[in-house]
Amino acid sequence: MLSTALRTIEFLGLSLWLGSDVFLSFVVAPGAFSILASRDQAGAIVGFALWRMHFIGVVCGIVILVARLLRNRSIGSLATPAALCVVLMILLTVVSQHAVSPKMAVLRTQMGSIQATAADSPLLAEFSRLHRISVMLESGVLLAGFAAMYLMVRELVSRG
Repeated sequence: MLSTALRTIEFLGLSLWLGSDVFLSFVVAPGAFSILASRDQAGAIVGFALWRMHFIGVVCGIVILVARLLRNRSIGSLATPAALCVVLMILLTVVSQHAVSPKMAVLRTQMGSIQATAADSPLLAEFSRLHRISVMLESGVLLAGFAAMYLMVRELVSRG
């Protein structure tokens, strides 16, 4: 019974994290940029949501790993492919939130308005570079999350 509850927590945590990432990436961000008149306002909304999504993701990741540890009663359970995917998701999220996003925020402040900044501005070029890195990190989180889900299902089926 406890094992089933802990496994459910693992799947729920990963599902919430993946769902929030997919929703932000494919609904909120494109919607904000297509509906709002200002790209600066859209970016502010996406940044606001991204910080919260990252926080929720890291909390979900920790909960997943703790539930896994409690369920298996072995530190070795954190070295399985599924758990390592979750660890990778946490690391990519932390890098995005604490290394990339703050630099983007500084550049955003320096430019005043991304929308009004000249296309050949070195600040805008650096912001665009960091944005590409941010997108790659988020894509890595999604791919690692899909892999973790597959591996968790495979573990469940193999124990059958």
